[in-house]
Amino acid sequence: MKAVDSWAELQELVRSEKALLVYVSTPTCGVCASMKPKVLALAREHFPRMAVRYLDAAAVPEAAGQLSVFAVPAVLVFFEGRETVREARNFGIAELGAKIDRYYSMLFGD
Repeated sequence: MKAVDSWAELQELVRSEKALLVYVSTPTCGVCASMKPKVLALAREHFPRMAVRYLDAAAVPEAAGQLSVFAVPAVLVFFEGRETVREARNFGIAELGAKIDRYYSMLFGD
């Protein structure tokens, strides 16, 4: 999972990618560390056309603030430049997958 280094980089990704999943966490979050591989596996297995990026909210606080992410872990999914799915703190992988699939299948026809 590639990391996002700045708010400007994230804005460009949102504009340029048809589908983008952003995983937001901090290095000291234990729950985040356990959820990250599960979210990555979900994206790889079920949504191969979706770009996946990691945002360290502690390293890039401007981006976290601009996205209004105040609790981690958080998953933000953008389709064609619009945020369509947001999950934070307590969420299940199956529920997240179902929410993403609704939009992903409309966009890509998979």
